[in-house]
Parts: sequence; structure tokens; C-alpha cells
Amino acid sequence: MDLNLKDKRALVFGSSQGIGKAVALGLAQEGAAVILAARSKEKLVLALEEIQSVAPHKYHDYLVVDLSKPEEALKKVKEKTQEIPIHILVNNSGGPPPGPVLEASISDFETALNSHLFSSHLITRYILPKMEKERYGRIINIISTSVRIPIPNLGVSNTVRGAMASWAKTLSNEVGSKGITVNNVLPGFTRTERLKSLLQDRAKKSGKSYEELVWALEEQIPLGRFGEAEEIAHAVVFLASSKASYITGQSILVDGGRTGCI
Repeated sequence: MDLNLKDKRALVFGSSQGIGKAVALGLAQEGAAVILAARSKEKLVLALEEIQSVAPHKYHDYLVVDLSKPEEALKKVKEKTQEIPIHILVNNSGGPPPGPVLEASISDFETALNSHLFSSHLITRYILPKMEKERYGRIINIISTSVRIPIPNLGVSNTVRGAMASWAKTLSNEVGSKGITVNNVLPGFTRTERLKSLLQDRAKKSGKSYEELVWALEEQIPLGRFGEAEEIAHAVVFLASSKASYITGQSILVDGGRTGCI
């Protein structure tokens, strides 16, 4: 299937590693020009080199940005994209530290909301007129299956991800008449550094080995394994294409069947 992204430009956050980088690679392989955005310049440079090696036919770029500072992040996005169109926006940010919700401080919530909801809101609001001008807009938010069923010991993350999903659904209703779609992709357990870190933390606290925890989680997944970042990216890339023009306001599970709801 030709996803026809050859004349499109994407801005992908959290794209120096993990799912975000896989999304950027997938979009580039389908012909899109990609702007990578993340905090680490060193990792961004490496990711950019990888993308240029597999998709050298387009001009790709990167932007060093810290989403925990929404106003500053917006300023940097404006500086980078002032003179260029953006057709695809992928909102994606690393998750908050683990812990019970009752142990979370106001500061914990503020930091997470800044990195996820507030930065996404400001940047999306700025990008939308560009999409209207181009008569093409795809906004995809990478969130979590906790939108459907909260994950134990991820109190702040569960709360903020839910807020993000509600924001996206509301936005989809407001911009649908302009032909712009807004969707969420909800990854399940995916083989990334984030998951590895969470399981290592849980192993220390539980006294179980990392391998035991992996085995126990894989048993909960009907497909019997963790997902790969590229598998999440496939869903995002499809939603970014013209083939997904009648899909909006949806939260799409990509979790190997683990989430126990219809």
C-alpha cells in the first residue's frame, strides 16, 4: 500500500529514541520529510543520521527542545518552522516516574502536565493554521493503554494520559470540519528503554528478577510477547496518511490484545 507521504512534512516529538524514533523512521521511509524533536542533541544527531541513511531523498532536520517548559518549547518550534509547512504532528513525550498516586506531589503533576498536555496544546494550536493552509492535517498523540485501564504504580502517568486523551477527543470535534484528524495511539508493553527502566525499578522493590517480571507480563499478552517500537510506528504512520482520512477522535490500542476491554 502506497501511503503517499512524499509531499508531506512531519514534526515528531520524543523522536531521539524508542517509539518516537521508530515513528520518524517510518514516516521518512514512506517519503515524508521529518523534523526530529527531543531534549538530547547527541541522540538527535544519531537518529538524524540513521534517518538520512534510509531516506536520503528528503531534507530532514532536528530540534532540541524540552517539553517540560511549554512556552520555551513553543518558541523553539516557531523559530524552526516559521517558514515551512507542517502536515503531520506527532505529540509524544517520555512518561513520568513510577509511584502510587497518593505519594505524588502537586509538583509531580505539574511537571507531567507540562511535558504532555500543556506543551502539546500550545504547539498544536500553533501548527493548526499551517495544516489548514495546506488542506491536510494529521495529529497523532502517542499515549498509553492506561487511558483504558490504569496501570498499577503509575499514578501520575495514568492521570495525565487520561487528560491527554480527553483533550484530543475534544480537539477532534473542533477541527474535524477543516479536514484535520486527531487520533491517539495507545501502546502496550513495548520493548523500549522506558519499559526496561520501569521493570528494573519494580525488580528492585519486589525482590524478583528482571527476567521473572518480563515473563509474568508476557503471560498477560495474548500474542505472548512485548511489542517492538516499529509495530507501534506502523499504526502511527497509517494514521498520518490519506488512507486514514475517515478516522478521527479515536484511541487505538496497539498492545498485542492485552487490554481487557472491548
